[in-house]
Amino acid sequence: MKGPLFYSKILLFGEYGIIKDSKGLSIPYNFYNGALKVTENPSEEAIKSNESLNRFVVYLENLQKEQSELVTFNLNLLNADVARGMYFDSSIPQGYGVGSSGALVAAIYDKYANDKITVLENLTREKLLQLKNIFAQMESFFHGKSSGLDPLNSYLSIPILINSKDNIEATGIPSQSAEGKGAVFLLDSGIVGETAPMVNIFMENLKDQGFRTMLKNQFVKYTDLCVENFLGGDKKSLFSNTKKLSAVVLNNFKPMIPEQFHGIWQKGIDTNDYYLKLCGSGGGGYILGFTEDLEKAKESLKDYTLEVVYQF
Repeated sequence: MKGPLFYSKILLFGEYGIIKDSKGLSIPYNFYNGALKVTENPSEEAIKSNESLNRFVVYLENLQKEQSELVTFNLNLLNADVARGMYFDSSIPQGYGVGSSGALVAAIYDKYANDKITVLENLTREKLLQLKNIFAQMESFFHGKSSGLDPLNSYLSIPILINSKDNIEATGIPSQSAEGKGAVFLLDSGIVGETAPMVNIFMENLKDQGFRTMLKNQFVKYTDLCVENFLGGDKKSLFSNTKKLSAVVLNNFKPMIPEQFHGIWQKGIDTNDYYLKLCGSGGGGYILGFTEDLEKAKESLKDYTLEVVYQF
């Protein structure tokens, strides 16, 4: 048995900001994917994944008891499949900010939810919000608190524009150009990040008035501008605002940036060869980079492997 593929995602803009109602833009990233599977000879990884699914099923049973108006599942079939050794076969790196748990949540909803909202129907704002709420509750099992955006992106496999917490829409993004010098890329920090501790640090920081002011007047402001510039194809403003956003993150989100990358982060701002920002919650995993000249960025970061996500 093998289910359909669900892809990883990249939140181009909006990490942390969307908790405080900034705009956000999330795009599918087809380089990585995962699918539910049952196999005769499971590997150690498959057995581990199956054990995790066992715990997830218990969580979903409770969720259904407490919030049956939100979502119900075919629990008999789900339990039977997990008992048969079903696991999530995934190439999506865990703790890297590209949505490994989101793809799993999407796969489980797709196969086992009753009365599911499908990609084929007219996706009104209400339906998108309903899906996001269902996914937020499901994914909370993995992170403690989830916006539901990762599974939503993985499930629909289309770019999603977050205008605010209660206002999201499917969107189109400017088409890629293989000839383009500008690029969005991933930089591998070589460290696995944990979402929950990073989110906890952020929530603690929110108790500080100065941090809240910075968030509203700088972080959210530049995030919103970056989303508008990117969707509008205004490259000049996009790079100018990404540079400002990169500096704000370096100055105010240091715990989320692995220490050995503080200097490289600053170097990008100083040289304008590239600008770095968090990919997901930070603390490790991938770092997201933006550059007006990919060759220059590659030269400047020649000790690292860059994975190009989008060229324009």
